[in-house]
Amino acid sequence: MRPTNWIRVMVALAAVVVLLGAGYVLGSRQAGSATSNSDASVASDSKSAPDSDRKVLYWHDPMVPNQRFDKPGKSPFMDMPLQPVYADEGAASGIQIDPSLQQNLGIRYATVTKEETKQGFDAIGTTQFDESQAVFIQSRVNGFIERLHTDAPLQHVEKGAAIASLFVPDWLAAQEEYLALKHGGADQEMLSTSRARMRALSIPKEVVSALDRTGKAQSYITLSAPVSGVITELSVRNGAMVTPGQTLAKLVGLNKLWLVIEVPESMALRVRPGMAVEAVFSGDSTQRVTGRIREVLPGISTSSRTLQVRLEIDNTELRLTPGMLMRAHISAEKTVSRLLVPSEAVITTGERSVVIVKNETGRLQPVEVELGIRLGDRTEVLRGLRDGQQVVASGQFLIDSEASLRSVLPKLQGGARTGADDTAKTTTTSATTYETTGKVEKVAANSMTFSHQAVPALSWPAMTMTFSKPAADAFPDVKAGQTVRFSFKQSDDGYQLVSVEPVTEEAR
Repeated sequence: MRPTNWIRVMVALAAVVVLLGAGYVLGSRQAGSATSNSDASVASDSKSAPDSDRKVLYWHDPMVPNQRFDKPGKSPFMDMPLQPVYADEGAASGIQIDPSLQQNLGIRYATVTKEETKQGFDAIGTTQFDESQAVFIQSRVNGFIERLHTDAPLQHVEKGAAIASLFVPDWLAAQEEYLALKHGGADQEMLSTSRARMRALSIPKEVVSALDRTGKAQSYITLSAPVSGVITELSVRNGAMVTPGQTLAKLVGLNKLWLVIEVPESMALRVRPGMAVEAVFSGDSTQRVTGRIREVLPGISTSSRTLQVRLEIDNTELRLTPGMLMRAHISAEKTVSRLLVPSEAVITTGERSVVIVKNETGRLQPVEVELGIRLGDRTEVLRGLRDGQQVVASGQFLIDSEASLRSVLPKLQGGARTGADDTAKTTTTSATTYETTGKVEKVAANSMTFSHQAVPALSWPAMTMTFSKPAADAFPDVKAGQTVRFSFKQSDDGYQLVSVEPVTEEAR
């Protein structure tokens, strides 16, 4: 081929390459323009969405939902904008529990009811021996304790049981004289005089009858319990000398007890005999007693500033014993309308009282309430609820602190999303620890800021985020600019660091 032809071929090929490159560049620009137009259209459509007409209640960071802001802006916790919460979302407040999950959580509902109850107040009382039933075992003769059958106080004895056996030497002379007159053929007048002398010495009729029948003198007598009960006092011992009128023991029956109630001084003028009382044993709510105030004892205690009232309660079945603490409610004849809920439905945090309510949409939400008096297993609600509402009576996860209360709804929400099979996982979410790697951007007194990698377990992309420190002096060797491997967990106020360890060059 001649050089002229070769040059022409090369020029043609160069022209083709230039044309192909120009076409590619032009096509890329047109595609980018189309994409930009599409994005602009989407943005325009989003701006024209009805969100612009909705009322914003507040802004928040979805990662830290408890912290609210009154205007939009950048989240102080991580590198992302704050999200709005709209007013029309209020209808969906609370959390929804899947029906299949309710049984696993043990959720049971109760209805708020309005009832007519008698005006009254609560007080604390204790059971005591009924002293009106006390029986004293006394000696009527001079003698000695031959045998003491009951050797300790508070011992239970049955009716007719022996208490003590006495040796009475003074009985022997009178009985021997009677036997001598009888065997000597004395007339009836002399025998009657001898019998009168034995009666004066407190010799029982049964002993005199046995003397006539057997002809043998007796110098022992056994004192028995006239009723069943408890020996509350025992003042003698074996071998002790006794005199006429001396008390050997005190016996009190248990078929009836006294309930002595400590009435606060502020209520002292409101109590009077005849008022109805309902009391329940604090150790077993099934043990209930009722009665009416028998008497109001005089005097206010200077130490407890209480007035004592006393009533008699039946204890035929011997279920109660003296010394039991009783929660009593003293009622009056006047009735008052009260709004009542089961006492187990009330969550007391120490600073407030909360009831979890099932609203009209079937969602659960906490409602702060003001409580009145307690009537048995129900509690009066003065403010916060209305008649007919449904409240959670069991299954509140044994919430007993303000911190637990703040976390209950997120826990329930997680359970509703994952379903019944993930119940165990949901209840432990707050304790899960997550790990990732990042660069320390800033170290503050109570926090650290990292530019970290993605956290797949939380569906987080790579971002810049601030984490709280467990203590101000935690991780003292970590400095800004270091690459670290750190772990964290969710807390009530966001996400808290658990560990921070610098990454060495070899580990990278």
